[in-house]
Amino acid sequence: MPGKDDPVVIKKYANRRLYNTGTSTYVTLEDLAEMVKRDEDFVVQDAKTGDDITHSVLTQIIFELENDKNGQNMLPISFLRQLISFYGDQMQMVVPSFLEQSMLAFAKEQERLREQMTQAFGKTPMGDMMQMNAPMKVIEEQTRRNMEMFQQAMRMFSPAPSAGSNNGLREETGEANDLKDLREQVAAMQRKIDSMSKD
Repeated sequence: MPGKDDPVVIKKYANRRLYNTGTSTYVTLEDLAEMVKRDEDFVVQDAKTGDDITHSVLTQIIFELENDKNGQNMLPISFLRQLISFYGDQMQMVVPSFLEQSMLAFAKEQERLREQMTQAFGKTPMGDMMQMNAPMKVIEEQTRRNMEMFQQAMRMFSPAPSAGSNNGLREETGEANDLKDLREQVAAMQRKIDSMSKD
């Protein structure tokens, strides 16, 4: 029996049906999206193999939401292009942590952001705000904070050369070159994020 605080197990069958073992009912991707919004923890398992396929199912939910004709696309094309470009790049190992920390920081401040948005735009629907091309100073501020956090994280990729090493100078030079490459990529990312925040 699962514990009270254990995530609900959702089983996905070969016919693509999803079964919530907690409620003993079949559910849809929309139901799982609502569970996420209610902060209900769950894992999705392949019913046949028992493999954890939560990542692919959550990705599928985002795909469905982004393609909902009645919904509002949330991921800008420039962001999607940038994200795709990081696959296979040496920065790929840093991106997941950066995105996770950015979203955690955003989530922690969402109430303050909501208040500031309400003060700035009243009860104007978000879609109307986008059409009016209203300035998003609050979001830009958060983006700058995220980039500062990212740059601080990147400094950890510059380990000090080991003392007494015969190849100390060579190692230090190689690390300096690696650090230079990383800084250039961070700067490029900063420029792209700045351009995104101005769109």
